[in-house]
Amino acid sequence: MTEALPERHPVLQGVDFMVGTWAWGDRFFWGFGQDYGRDEIKAAFEACLESGTTFFDTAEVYGQGKSEQFLGEFLRDHPAELRIATKFMPYPWRLGRGNLLRALKASLRRLGLERVDLYQIHQAIPPIQPETWMEAMVEALQAGMISAAGVSNYSRDWMERAQNTLIRSGFRLASNQVEYNLLNRQVEKNGLLQQCLEQGITLLAYSPMAMGVLTGKYSVVKPVKGIRSGLYGARTLARIKPLITLIQKIGSDHAGKTAAQVALNWVICKGALPIA
Repeated sequence: MTEALPERHPVLQGVDFMVGTWAWGDRFFWGFGQDYGRDEIKAAFEACLESGTTFFDTAEVYGQGKSEQFLGEFLRDHPAELRIATKFMPYPWRLGRGNLLRALKASLRRLGLERVDLYQIHQAIPPIQPETWMEAMVEALQAGMISAAGVSNYSRDWMERAQNTLIRSGFRLASNQVEYNLLNRQVEKNGLLQQCLEQGITLLAYSPMAMGVLTGKYSVVKPVKGIRSGLYGARTLARIKPLITLIQKIGSDHAGKTAAQVALNWVICKGALPIA
């Protein structure tokens, strides 16, 4: 008899999909202000609400704070409907718990909130160890500034240490946000996905459509633009074309689903929660 896996953190129970806001205000990577602007972001936000998607993931570094500001602006018209996750970047010059709490307060001001549903450590950056940041998370949890603590891009070891620190104070780690898609299955190979499932830590999969490549919108004759072209150039697009063709066929064979829907469903079926 197979042993039942532990449940997700209550903040993430019943959530099948989250909306990422990395591109909201980001000029360098995504070209904000060139190919799209505030009006397009607002339209995308409203389309999410119409579809029933109400959990948004942002970060203090996205658009140098603009992503949080946009969300805060849009939230004013929908205060009771939305759930928000944001992130703290542990820059090397941020050396103590106070840095996290000050950054959290700044994020809350930009968002216009008193509490966020999920607060995450954005990267595992030495020299500060995970225990220090989790001790700060405990303070934020006890103060009611956050509902749950998570991490992002953490290894199995650092995730375990973060979890143990929270457990000692009566809390638990809600999530670990890492890249996971049909083109990047590293979390399967290194055991991180299985560890998350066994411990009830939700693996939040960012870039589940490989920055749009798995949607089929790009090809050798219609290449990826901007800095992303360095990740998915013509040679890579040619190599993965058979996979794109297969995804499109699977979608066509299942009531005309899109390639994007197939790619997202694959992530969900693996036990992860996609952020797209």
